[in-house]
Amino acid sequence: MTTPTPTTNARSTLMTTTLTIQLSLLLLLLLLLLPVQEISSFVLLTTTSLSLSSSSSSSLSAASVNVNGNVNNCLPRDVKDAVSICRQSVQDALGKRVSRMDVEMPVGAKFGVETGKKGGKKKSARQQEDGVSRDVLEMSDRELARLFVDMFQPVGGENIAVVFREGRQAEATKKKWALDSTAQCRVMSVAKGSTGGKSKKKKKMGFAAKLAAELDSDVGGPFSLPKNCEVAIFISPGPKELIAIERICNEVGMGTLVILLNARLGMMEKVSTFFQQEFEPVFHLAAAPQDVAPDCLLHRAYPSDWLIARKPKVGQPKVIGQQAERFSSEDCQEALESMEMTDFEKAAEGVLDNVANWFR
Repeated sequence: MTTPTPTTNARSTLMTTTLTIQLSLLLLLLLLLLPVQEISSFVLLTTTSLSLSSSSSSSLSAASVNVNGNVNNCLPRDVKDAVSICRQSVQDALGKRVSRMDVEMPVGAKFGVETGKKGGKKKSARQQEDGVSRDVLEMSDRELARLFVDMFQPVGGENIAVVFREGRQAEATKKKWALDSTAQCRVMSVAKGSTGGKSKKKKKMGFAAKLAAELDSDVGGPFSLPKNCEVAIFISPGPKELIAIERICNEVGMGTLVILLNARLGMMEKVSTFFQQEFEPVFHLAAAPQDVAPDCLLHRAYPSDWLIARKPKVGQPKVIGQQAERFSSEDCQEALESMEMTDFEKAAEGVLDNVANWFR
């Protein structure tokens, strides 16, 4: 066996370096030729930050920068990584006896649970402000719920309650999960008698009116969890559902684990201080307030600090701030304004802006 000479090592290093440069140039070219879709900054921000490095299985990239040496205190590289970090965060929280959890994933994120069903391009009649159809949002919520049901299967399906807002959503979920032996749970809805069809335009209600509606005895009394329920997972609850959840938490006590999935509490105008004080943001990956911190996202994985990162037009998200408490709008704006951009980042963004203009 011959010993590699310095010349052989030099050639090997040169070939590796050349290949790396070629791959980098190819990636940059693909980014430049990528079509610009007219979607909201929120969806663009979250889906891009989660998918750009999904094809790379090498060591942690810039998107997974570990800030404090904590495995949870880094940005997920892709959806699979986000789910893995979320699962670990939930386990860490359970180890600390946290029984009130808040989990928020990107709007319309695709978790790959409901596969093999390629639908057409027909859009739902109801559209959200960010352009994501109701069907996409509900499938994303349902897939996330399915992941959590699988996570808690050891406690027994009869002890797990998955609670949707509307009966229509609950019925659709029951049909999709009916033949899945690993999705054993009780699927229910807060609203009674809501099975779909054309809905009447709802009138705006104040807090007192929502509370009265929630307690209306004419629809069979207030919503309650099944007896012996150990894990209650509430899917995308709104203001009215939060009133019921607060009541239920007080009734069942801390012995029942209550999880909010995609409640998006930060986007609601008025939220009871109960949820701010009692619910731990175990996992959070969503856009920062775009009016003060455009192209920025917020991330937190229990028990680590909150991170704010900016997604440049080239490369991976860059962490620009970190603190123990959740970032307020003022905190986000301050972090963005204090961020330093390298000459390369400025030049690259300028090039992409020009290329985008050529295709308009």
